[in-house]
Amino acid sequence: MALDNFNFDFMGYRKTAAIISVTLVLASIINLAINQVEWGLDFTGGTLVEVFFEEPVSPEAIRIDLGKAGFEGHVVQYFGSERDVLVRIPPQKNLDDRENARLGDRILESLKAMVSSEVALRRSEFVGPAVGDELTNQGGLGLLTALAMVLIYVAFRFQLKFAIGAVIALFHDVMITLGLFSLVRWNFDLTVVAALLAVIGYSLNDTIVVSDRIRENFRKIRRGSPIDIINKSLNQTLGRTLITSFTTLIVLFSLLILGGELIRGFAIGLIIGVLVGTYSSIYIAASVLLLLNISREDLAVPVKEGAKDPDLGDGF
Repeated sequence: MALDNFNFDFMGYRKTAAIISVTLVLASIINLAINQVEWGLDFTGGTLVEVFFEEPVSPEAIRIDLGKAGFEGHVVQYFGSERDVLVRIPPQKNLDDRENARLGDRILESLKAMVSSEVALRRSEFVGPAVGDELTNQGGLGLLTALAMVLIYVAFRFQLKFAIGAVIALFHDVMITLGLFSLVRWNFDLTVVAALLAVIGYSLNDTIVVSDRIRENFRKIRRGSPIDIINKSLNQTLGRTLITSFTTLIVLFSLLILGGELIRGFAIGLIIGVLVGTYSSIYIAASVLLLLNISREDLAVPVKEGAKDPDLGDGF
């Protein structure tokens, strides 16, 4: 059976979907309130050093040596192979800003002293605490601004009830994505913020396609309840939704596997967002329309005196 002719009762499961969504969003909010996210160097400030060893090394041995050298709060992990090591250290309280800015050189010297083989510096970055705080505020403000602009755009493009549904769906997508990052303790940096903004754009595009078909069918179909019309609209756009999501996921999984560590957070954030966004464009936005009692009168085209009623159309 072709997807265009599919006739699944999406809205028949809207209450079950609502319970699942509310549970996931509340769990995400609680987890974020308790654990927050694993803030990356972009937000916390500090020094990041990426080095290459000629021979495999143990992160635990590096942690011990850095601790003996007087460094506090350091995180050591492999960055691809067992020879590539990433060291992250927050600003040291016993050092001033100038000394903290040169911390990468001291870390490299300590790493060279612990092994007899060659150690090559791949990358060294320093972010001050003030910059980290500013990026945190700007990142949060950017997400809120994007949601506000979506509300205004959809309200003008369609109708206020559609705008409320779209914003709730986008909030749902962002919160669940953040909740997963907090739960799994994935590193949260600026690439993940970029992924969240991309999720908003992707999910909004999907929601607008569905909303446009719902509006069209409300104006065209003269018989049938709002549930029937929304179900018909969702089934008509199902093929496009699945194909778009599938092709997008192919690209994102390619980035996740082949793109390296620097882009891993971006790829993971978008993969989660695409999956959750596909679900929310079907269930969340459409269910909110029913909750707000969407009707033909809300979407009727104003008719000029003496003109033919544009809402006259075929039956259900």
